[in-house]
Amino acid sequence: MKLLMIYTEHFAYQPAVKTLENEPDCTQGERIDAALIGFIHAEACDEEDLGRVETRLIKNLKWGARKNDTRCIVLHSFSHLAETKASADFTRELLNRAEQRLRSAGYEVRQTPFGYFLDLDLKAPGRSTARIFASF
Repeated sequence: MKLLMIYTEHFAYQPAVKTLENEPDCTQGERIDAALIGFIHAEACDEEDLGRVETRLIKNLKWGARKNDTRCIVLHSFSHLAETKASADFTRELLNRAEQRLRSAGYEVRQTPFGYFLDLDLKAPGRSTARIFASF
């Protein structure tokens, strides 16, 4: 698992190119203010232990949110941080499970559309806690 967390004063996306045909069509974008964006890359080896990876992902996202004083987390599948990647089904399940757990812990959680390249617009402050990378 590779996880790039960026705290944003604002984050906006617009679906640009659909890459997975079996995913629902999505043309609607969104803007979210004061959020921690988790750019999540599930690797092939992560499929061996979903529970461990899920728990580490949740702990890192909560920690990043606390460091940036936010209760809003955006989960974004971003398979560009490592050489191997997990299957789309595994990654989708991981993101859905993470969303459920974070919501039950009192976080406001959103997911960007799965299976799309997105046009992104974000503004991140220039402080060290606004950009955090984790590999586990």
